[in-house]
Amino acid sequence: MFSARLRSIFSGADLRVCTAFWLFGLINNVLYVIILSAALDLVGPSVPKSVVLLADVIPSFLMKLVAPYFIHVVPYPLRVILFALISAWGMLLIALTPAYTDGGTITTKMAGVVLASLSSGAGELSFLGLTHYYGPFSLAAWGSGTGGAGLIGAGAYAIATTTVGMSVKASLLASASLPIVMLFSFFLVLPRGPLSQNRGTKILDEIPGHEEDIYDDAEPENRGLLSESPNGSTIMRTNNNTSWTTGLVRNLRRSRSLILPLFLVYVAEYLINQSVAPTLLFPLHSTPFRHFRSFYPTYATIYQLGVFISRSSIPFVRIHHLYPPSFLQCLNLLVLVLHSLYYFLPSVYVVFAIVLWEGLLGGLVYVNTFAEIGDQVPKEEREFALGATTVSDSGGIMVAGLIGLWVETWLCKWQVNRGRDWCTRL
Repeated sequence: MFSARLRSIFSGADLRVCTAFWLFGLINNVLYVIILSAALDLVGPSVPKSVVLLADVIPSFLMKLVAPYFIHVVPYPLRVILFALISAWGMLLIALTPAYTDGGTITTKMAGVVLASLSSGAGELSFLGLTHYYGPFSLAAWGSGTGGAGLIGAGAYAIATTTVGMSVKASLLASASLPIVMLFSFFLVLPRGPLSQNRGTKILDEIPGHEEDIYDDAEPENRGLLSESPNGSTIMRTNNNTSWTTGLVRNLRRSRSLILPLFLVYVAEYLINQSVAPTLLFPLHSTPFRHFRSFYPTYATIYQLGVFISRSSIPFVRIHHLYPPSFLQCLNLLVLVLHSLYYFLPSVYVVFAIVLWEGLLGGLVYVNTFAEIGDQVPKEEREFALGATTVSDSGGIMVAGLIGLWVETWLCKWQVNRGRDWCTRL
């Protein structure tokens, strides 16, 4: 019976489409994750890790804010080539700049982070927009790929630099070759027929009286994966006669039921990851670690495991009410901040469990937000809506980074003043 249900859920899925979008999600996000996992190594223990977070998210946020209104004029093949070149250039700049301990300038490294961020932001809104042409299985594969990026990126960096003993420079140089996979996925794996046909359909739709939609016949099949939302209201519409700024404000207001939960969950989880996690330390003899530096990348890997599981869950689990998991994420933040202050959790393994739960909640809200767009937004507006809504996660991360510049320093000073100087020994 279980196997029959699986066949029903994945009925009509195209393996090439799912593979391509899984790799898009993986490669577009993996460099972002590697950069955050390497934050401590890039800036050192004396600089708040939120500096790296802000350099990694502000350019992406600005790109997601404005690009949906002009990026459609750039063909997808050219976009993918540009994304690959810019992200590889950014990683090479980060890797080839000497470490801060060797006199390398943090500013130069942050310039590389900015380039990678621009590519990641434009890539996310473009590939999410591309799912409009390939149906809900492509969205499920994208979500799983982004979750896999977190797990693979954080895990690989932790293993390479902690277990294997590779240098930070060698690890980052190796990651600069990963954008090649994005080119392979788009030009050799992804079937181009749906994209070409729909582009043609858009032209035909501009002819008065032409109302044909080539995906009308596929709707019953699509519902097998993404069930219809109980709220079928339209959340976004655009008008070609209005300015892009007017359209931006209007669309953000109409989509706030989806944007606000995603924004809230990202503020909470990135405050945890970049500002609170560096202070969640225990005596080494009570942990599996030999160095205090090992806590940070381990927390990142466990968090990304949770994200991968929940972002891969969309074929099996759908939630339509996004505020409850967002509020639970805020509760995670509160518990971990209180532990950082008062040291009441009995073991690092309890923190591991909370961080895993944090990742599950964050991934769940992310993937279900875009699934709700697929349910609620009319087809002619869906490509725009999928791209525009990505501004909420980057906005949440940016706010978390700004707050985190103060939070991490404050928590560390609080601990040092009470005899716990572990955060200064990273």
